[in-house]
Amino acid sequence: MASELQTKLGYVNAYRENRLMAAQDVLENQYLFNELISICFSPSNKNNHKACWILEFVSYEELLWLQPHLDFFCSNLKVLKDESSIRPIAKVVQLLVKSHYKKNENSILLSEENLQDCIEASFDWLINDVKVATKAYSIRTLYVLGNHYDWIHPELQIILNKDYADHSAAYKAVAKEVLKKIG
Repeated sequence: MASELQTKLGYVNAYRENRLMAAQDVLENQYLFNELISICFSPSNKNNHKACWILEFVSYEELLWLQPHLDFFCSNLKVLKDESSIRPIAKVVQLLVKSHYKKNENSILLSEENLQDCIEASFDWLINDVKVATKAYSIRTLYVLGNHYDWIHPELQIILNKDYADHSAAYKAVAKEVLKKIG
């Protein structure tokens, strides 16, 4: 029998309002969060991509809920293969990395292994055939990480310069912005 969350995810569609309502339901019922994370990283689950959509919206409000799940979250980034799942998770990775380096009482604390998983996933998404939104999130994530790992900016610069001509205006805008910052 389907769980409460599985049933709710069955009714979710791509409309933003619909995704926001489902996220609000999780925010009001935190006990659903553990299962949400589990579904996000179960690619064979038919609601996998929907769970990822909801996790993105929940993360905007309660990013700290991810703290106890970071080892699982980061080590499983590589299991995601579906574009509809990867895009929202790439955004969550960006939120996590930005939060980690803010260093305040509400910051996420990523381990070195978590950070390495985020770096690897972001480079994979950047160089593989995924949509531009995922690439844009990855570029911005790698830019932040490159402020703390001296080898990332040179690698990022090479990839962005090499791929620049082959991409859309949206990709070029983000690449240009980041290349300007890298100098």
